Amino acid sequence: MLSSGATSDKYIDAKLTTLTPEAMPLVGRLFLRKIKESGWSPKAVGGLTVGADPIAFSVARESIDEAKTSINAFIVRKVPKKHGMERFIEGIENTAGLPVVIIDDVCTQGKSTGEAIERALQAGMKVLGAICLVDREDGAAQLLAEHYDCRLVSIFTLNELVDCKRNAKGTAEPIVAFA
Repeated sequence: MLSSGATSDKYIDAKLTTLTPEAMPLVGRLFLRKIKESGWSPKAVGGLTVGADPIAFSVARESIDEAKTSINAFIVRKVPKKHGMERFIEGIENTAGLPVVIIDDVCTQGKSTGEAIERALQAGMKVLGAICLVDREDGAAQLLAEHYDCRLVSIFTLNELVDCKRNAKGTAEPIVAFA
């Protein structure tokens, strides 16, 4: 069962990759490259916790070496803390007008990414676009374009990963686990 409520015989656990120290620099660089290709110049990247967190942290870290300017990371909470500042956005104090890119690990129908975009907009951030590690190509790009006027780009599509799995004989499968 996917977070969207749909079922699939292909389960993608991106955290098996994004949380490994060997992959973190590569993930950060891939996202920075996609940000540059998209023509975006964010001051910060982040998305809905937990899937986006390791990616946003990797992008922030790699931006020190790869980008002309550092890019901060932020976390979008699913619910605000019941104490303290009671906010949805963590890690960024001054959000008004801040240009950001929303990050996600896997996009299916786009609801989680859309929730992160909504929270960022409510905090006054300027959302430049969204990037996911894997787009399952099940409507996320359309939902984000129609409801948020936001372009979604991906590092991989599910079909690309399936084709890669078919073509790779005897190699490890760090991103895709087939049920």
